[in-house]
Amino acid sequence: MSVTPTNSLQYRVDGPDDAPTLVIGPSLGTTWHMWDRQVPELSGQLRVLRFDLPGHGGAPARPAGSVGELSDRLLALLDELGVHRFGFAGCAFAGAVGLDLALRHPHRVASLALIASSPRFGTPDEFRQRGVVVRTNGLDPIARSSPDRWFTPGFAAAQPAITEWAVQMVRTTDPGCYIAACEALATFDVRAALSRIGVPTLVLVGSEDKVTGPAEARTLVAGIPDARLAVVPGASHLAPVEQPAAVTDLLVRHFATPWGAATDATGQHRVVSQAAPPVAVPPPAAAPVAAIAPAAEQSGGHRLGDRYDVGLKVRREVLGDAHVDRTLAAADEFSEDFQRFVTRYAWGDVWDRPGLDRRMRSTVALTALVAGGHPEELGTHIRAALRNGLTPREIKEVLLQTAVYCGVPAANRAFRVAQEVIREETTPQE
Repeated sequence: MSVTPTNSLQYRVDGPDDAPTLVIGPSLGTTWHMWDRQVPELSGQLRVLRFDLPGHGGAPARPAGSVGELSDRLLALLDELGVHRFGFAGCAFAGAVGLDLALRHPHRVASLALIASSPRFGTPDEFRQRGVVVRTNGLDPIARSSPDRWFTPGFAAAQPAITEWAVQMVRTTDPGCYIAACEALATFDVRAALSRIGVPTLVLVGSEDKVTGPAEARTLVAGIPDARLAVVPGASHLAPVEQPAAVTDLLVRHFATPWGAATDATGQHRVVSQAAPPVAVPPPAAAPVAAIAPAAEQSGGHRLGDRYDVGLKVRREVLGDAHVDRTLAAADEFSEDFQRFVTRYAWGDVWDRPGLDRRMRSTVALTALVAGGHPEELGTHIRAALRNGLTPREIKEVLLQTAVYCGVPAANRAFRVAQEVIREETTPQE
């Protein structure tokens, strides 16, 4: 059956109602149909619940701002269905959801399979630039290049119908939801937390995957205590589509064992019988909440001692890791204090204030830089404006407005800088 609850996710359930539940999720740009070849065999013994990402496959276009937000929506759906404990298999983006669930809700996840997944997907800069490309050019360039990322060349050439299916899946995705998913992946990084995952985990990867390949898979296996690696020969990123029989066999074997490895309140493992009703295990105690500093020590909602860290985070999100890394690496004993000053006050105080969103702050920054005659800084903030959601057309309008109030020569220089940056940032990568 297929259902779309008002406040949850689009999903489909196959298999016996009284069987243990296995939740399986898709990668960015795909739909639950990427699992069509696995479901018949899995649903013979399990209740298989597939879900779509927001804006994918006709699902409601309700963007999720983070992987954790999507995990929370999925848990809300499972609560509606009365599912407390479940197995989880996720490909790429959904693999991130599985990792998040296993870390934040360990009492809910009984067993985990991570397909084409990673504790960190590329770099934040890569995903934020992909969002800029989609915002500027739509999803067509991403759609046309998806078969090259998802399949081996031989498979793509031999299966033109599947190749076209892949292109159309991406083309019909809601662009806003796709961009939000890119932003979510840009901030996802659980490398330091992998040792806290305490459930049996299958890490499955295609031998030819150039997106999240064997190196990322080995990072997962090295970090998760109870993990094993399965490399599928002759498969790229969408191994469940390209090598369906091999992937099905691996998943069936992994999830055929009872929902064991439940952890009780003492941290000891115990076996939960598959025939027995699900056992409700209380969640671990919440981590202590840091004491709130007196108001005199706070500014903009942050303690003074925290502002540098907050500022560095905001600075990286707005300007990109590569730019910030270059700037900080170039600082020496003479300029280091100035960089800390800029990070703490410009980024930790002003840019992190709630009064304006980042789109508006970028608009103000562009105008001020043109008015002040600072073209050397303008290129950096054109890139930031694109990442913060301004389109090239909106940037053009901002610069046209500055021509009236700041002078034609200043705007002329600004247009030359912006034209070059926009061309670089919005050209799809080959």
